[in-house]
Amino acid sequence: MLPLQTEAPAFQLPDAITERNMSLEDVKGDKATVIMFICNHCPYVKHVQPELVKVAEDYIPEGVNFVAISSNDVENYPEDSPELMKEEAKKWGYPFPYLYDETQTVARTYDAACTPDFYIFDKDLLLVYRGQLDDSRPGNEKDLTGKDLREALNDLLQGNPITENQIPSQGCNIKWKE
Repeated sequence: MLPLQTEAPAFQLPDAITERNMSLEDVKGDKATVIMFICNHCPYVKHVQPELVKVAEDYIPEGVNFVAISSNDVENYPEDSPELMKEEAKKWGYPFPYLYDETQTVARTYDAACTPDFYIFDKDLLLVYRGQLDDSRPGNEKDLTGKDLREALNDLLQGNPITENQIPSQGCNIKWKE
C-alpha cells in the first residue's frame, strides 16, 4: 500500500466521458481529492456503484473532488473499454470524471491492487487514507454505507486526525497486461 503522507503522483489521462485529457491538477479538490480505481465488469465495483455516487454527491459541495480511474487490460477484458466506461458513467450518473489508464502506469504508481481501491488526499495532495469504502461485499448481507470513506472524509474536513488503522479494499485484482 502507498504510505500515508505520500504526495499524489501526477497523471494525465483521457476522460472516457468527455474524451478530453485530465491531469491531477484538473481534478484536485479545494479541501480533498478522492481517487478511486474501479472498472465496469468487477462484481465488487457493481456492488458499490450506488454508494460511490452518493458519497461523491454528498461531499462535492464540501470541496472534495472525486475521480475514478480504470486501469484494466481491455484486450482481455473488453467490457472495460473506454466506450463502455462512458456508457457505465452515464447509466449511473457519475458526478466525477472516469479516466482510462491504458498503459497502467498510474495504477502502478499508486500501488493500486484491486477494484475498487480508494485513496483520499488532503488539500496539499498528501495521502491521508487508503482503504475500503466500507465492510459490505457482494453477498455478505452487510449494508452499503460508505462508512470508512465517509469517516475519513469527515475527520479530514473537521480537522481531526484520521485513524491509521485503515482496512485495505477487497475486490477483483487489477487486470494487468502481460
